[in-house]
Amino acid sequence: MTEIIIDIVIVILSILALWFGADWFVEAASKIARRIGMSEMVIGLTIVAMGTSAPEFAVTVQAAVQQQSAISIGNVVGSNIFNMGFILGTVVCITAITTSRKIVLRDGGVLVASTLLLIFFMRDNVLDRIEGGIMFFGLIAYLVYLFINREFDEDEIPEGNFDWKTLPVLLIGLTLIVLGGQYLVSSSVDLATVAGLSPWAIGVTVVAAGTSAPEAVTSIVAVVRGHEQISFGNLLGSNIFNVLGVLGVAGMVSQAASPLRLQPGESLSLIYLTIQMLITAFLMRSGWKLSRKEGIALLVINGIAWVWFILQGRV
Repeated sequence: MTEIIIDIVIVILSILALWFGADWFVEAASKIARRIGMSEMVIGLTIVAMGTSAPEFAVTVQAAVQQQSAISIGNVVGSNIFNMGFILGTVVCITAITTSRKIVLRDGGVLVASTLLLIFFMRDNVLDRIEGGIMFFGLIAYLVYLFINREFDEDEIPEGNFDWKTLPVLLIGLTLIVLGGQYLVSSSVDLATVAGLSPWAIGVTVVAAGTSAPEAVTSIVAVVRGHEQISFGNLLGSNIFNVLGVLGVAGMVSQAASPLRLQPGESLSLIYLTIQMLITAFLMRSGWKLSRKEGIALLVINGIAWVWFILQGRV
């Protein structure tokens, strides 16, 4: 009983660390964007997305090295579902988000294409080193494309003056995000294990929600502060980074004789992930904005999916 209470306290403290860290991180990132002349969307897709995806990277790669494929793949699948469902739904319920043809075709297209690539590679329920390398190369190609074709004047440049304190604040905020996510995951897993969930169910729900907490807090803080494009870009970029970067590296570091592998029943979540990404891309295109009604729909759909994941994962 004492250990359970300690885990609950750690979860609460971790959430506080995430909130303050995200607040500082978003403000510093917006100032950097103004300093170097980059748009909010590009900053969200790159710097912010990579920073908030650090917990997914740490947990997924560590699980791959320890040959815990269910946790490794389940974390990324669950995180991406959580990002485009619960988090995006919550953000859009706060304020509608305007999209554009460029965002839908470029970033939405990469989001759907990366998910379809993962489905193709996992058709035999195995992700080997070569496939992981191809995925990681795809991420590098996407980032290079963003850098070469960046257009500074299309999106609103965030306000704020860059000074010598901005970079330390950015690093402190990121550190709080990473540490908060790490402790949140470990304590949440302990609580979920006590509740009797299977490794796959823990990976696709509890660990996924824990490692997505930085994206959640950062995106909500950003949208509350009026930086909608940082918020939206963070979610899109995090999902792309999770699939191509996190799982790509996890596949490359897995043992050659023991690649990342799923059980047949566990692959159903990959199908749902694909459907979720297609729905998100469609909603981005519909009216070139995401409305509050669509946000509510995302919350309801993902709530039902999570109940199904948990019920299927009881042991």
